[in-house]
Amino acid sequence: MKPIASRRLVLEPLVAGHAREMYDLLGDPAIYEFENAPPESLEWLEGYYRKLESRKSADGTEYWLNWVVRLPGERAMGFVQATVYRGGWADVAYVFSSAHWGRGYASEAVEAMMEELAACWGVVRCEAVFKSANLRSRRLLDRLGFTRPLDAREIEADESRRVTGLPTIRRPGGPATG
Repeated sequence: MKPIASRRLVLEPLVAGHAREMYDLLGDPAIYEFENAPPESLEWLEGYYRKLESRKSADGTEYWLNWVVRLPGERAMGFVQATVYRGGWADVAYVFSSAHWGRGYASEAVEAMMEELAACWGVVRCEAVFKSANLRSRRLLDRLGFTRPLDAREIEADESRRVTGLPTIRRPGGPATG
């Protein structure tokens, strides 16, 4: 896993050393308007990030890819993540501080991550699940070409699901996903 650069942003592979900076960012109450809660403690977050540094599940069937997002030389503004599964698909998610909403940073970061997933990880389809009331997420996913899927994978009653296909670009060195 490597850093990713987009037009304005740097995406750094997440490590336990990011916990202090991210703990402060994840304390933003606006982030939790629709779901989840802030980390219970800095120590908990450090331990969780240490687990994610393995980049894969214990059984090896999933790759856990997480990047901290920032403007070059500035503090973190959020993170993007993907869980990559066999068969060339990934669940994607993102969290950004409310101070950075409405500037296109999340769209740019998710798009850069998806390009990396297609090029280096063999991903051909991404999925995202979000709370239906979260219009910011709906608009972000719409801008990136995500649409309602035809299949009916079960999700919570108050959630929506979107999918998008990715170009089949493959750089040498990515893991086998088939």
